[in-house]
Amino acid sequence: MSPVRALFRTQSMAGRSAVLLAGCTCMVAALLLSGAGAACLLSALALVVALVCVSGCGIPGSPSHVCVLVLGDLGRSPRMTYHALSLVRNGFSVTLAGFRETEPHKDVVDHPKIRIHRLSDFRVLKVGPRVLRYVLKVTVQAFQLFWELLKIDPPSFILLQNPPGLPAIAVTWFFCLLRRCQLIIDWHNYGYTIMGLTNGPSHPIVRVAKWYEKIFGRLSNHNFCVTNAMKEDLLHNWKIKSITLYDKPASIFQETAVELQHQLFMKLAVDYAAFKARSECTESHIERSAFTEKNLTTGAVTYREGRPALLISSTSWTEDEDFSVLLSALQDYDASITNGFKLPCLVCAITGKGPLKEYYCKLIAELQLKNIQICTPWLEAEDYPVLLGSADLGVCLHKSSSGLDLPMKVVDMFGCYLPVCAVTFKCLHELVKHNENGLIFEDSKELAAQLKMLFMDFARNSSRLKQFRKNLHESKQMRWDESWDQTVLPIFRDNCKT
Repeated sequence: MSPVRALFRTQSMAGRSAVLLAGCTCMVAALLLSGAGAACLLSALALVVALVCVSGCGIPGSPSHVCVLVLGDLGRSPRMTYHALSLVRNGFSVTLAGFRETEPHKDVVDHPKIRIHRLSDFRVLKVGPRVLRYVLKVTVQAFQLFWELLKIDPPSFILLQNPPGLPAIAVTWFFCLLRRCQLIIDWHNYGYTIMGLTNGPSHPIVRVAKWYEKIFGRLSNHNFCVTNAMKEDLLHNWKIKSITLYDKPASIFQETAVELQHQLFMKLAVDYAAFKARSECTESHIERSAFTEKNLTTGAVTYREGRPALLISSTSWTEDEDFSVLLSALQDYDASITNGFKLPCLVCAITGKGPLKEYYCKLIAELQLKNIQICTPWLEAEDYPVLLGSADLGVCLHKSSSGLDLPMKVVDMFGCYLPVCAVTFKCLHELVKHNENGLIFEDSKELAAQLKMLFMDFARNSSRLKQFRKNLHESKQMRWDESWDQTVLPIFRDNCKT
């Protein structure tokens, strides 16, 4: 018997799979570096598939077990955690796999039928040519991801978020082939368009990423996407059939009672001066924040007279959101108050984490605003919906890199019946209805004019803000659970092998 054949006879499934993946990854990496074309790459993958089939190492998973996979931070992937909660609510068990840089909501962390499998993020040293570093990172991530997938209980489905899809789509497809399970891709956007923001649309890496998403995206068993515009684009340009699953607010997003608002404001005031009362209270039985006051004797909480308005925006601090637009509009608003316009002072809270946060924080620090306070808190998962439900107006600066996805932050704001001003892009009309549930703007001047118009009489019941909020209440928007049960649950139930 040959040594190679003996090796395959004695190796476990994990060992055989790792050997095959190593050969596949090295072959693909070598072909990429040598400039090989798509035909060579597909030939290499076909060879590996043949070896897998010959090895006969597939083991089907439990029909009720689903792996929900994110090659990103679970704490900043709410849609995928919603998937996990919906699955366990309908009798499935879930392995939620991803990076754990920030904590998901406690409902996810504490659920007995959700097992969180932590992935490690490989960071390449910034040495050598950029293309070579990127190929190295993708190669190492492919090994890591495949090895981690081998550790989990065999699933019947893998529900994968895209982006990021490189190398996740290829690796999970390969794994599904071995495990005889089904791959479902949830298309939030296109990865290649996000890469194009920093590298340019004609960069070789971007072109390879586009080809990769197109080819491997077709190998999935089922697909979901976030807009009808994306559904049409996937079908027309990539021949991928998908089902539109709009982002919908979870039940945790509601208007916040004033008592709970006060608790959160006092908590935030410990670290952020914007939430502190502007002056010391001389009455010992009164506890004050910038917005509310509580009578410690009776327990009654009320809004403070002449309180500032609370403006909120959430972001991942990436290139697809230009926060200089908001900062310029706030400067205009501040100057209007200085010049005598009767407008309330503002507290602007910008939440989130991301690569450009430090850059924008420096810009904010350089502003000399007299009537506006800006803070950039990172909130616990349980506090974020409470703050949204306490705000007077939301601002969204998300511009889709593809023009085909919608900002989930606006969905969450609408779940709290919070009106929104949102920067315009191609398919935004699928979510924001101008002059109904908010306003759409094109530049900082238009945003500044909208802020001044909306806050001119924001405390009155007849204000435009109150009318937008009333419209949101009357719209009877569908929540995530109802939408998921109608759209996604049939896919899992109809394809669940008993």
